[in-house]
Amino acid sequence: MNKTKILNLLSMAQRANKVVSGDFAVTKAVQGRKALLMIVAEDASEETKKNYQRMADDAEINVYYLFDREELGHCIGKDFRAVAAIMDKGFADALSKLFEDR
Repeated sequence: MNKTKILNLLSMAQRANKVVSGDFAVTKAVQGRKALLMIVAEDASEETKKNYQRMADDAEINVYYLFDREELGHCIGKDFRAVAAIMDKGFADALSKLFEDR
């Protein structure tokens, strides 16, 4: 699995200020059509997963379920995070490829 590569790429995207995380920031990014890819923690509640899946479907962006909230937050330099959105096409494409290859 490319989990380490995904974590590294997420960290790079965060350092480049191309990641938003947390409910409010991700919702705003998706509604503003700035989010290109969404990552939801596997240990998020089923209701949370449904809400973000619906949001991603409406915006026609990919959503992936990987990591737990602690791992997702840690790789982007935050505390626990249930959701993160990528706001750069290069990072989104590279991450999509890694997610598809796993």
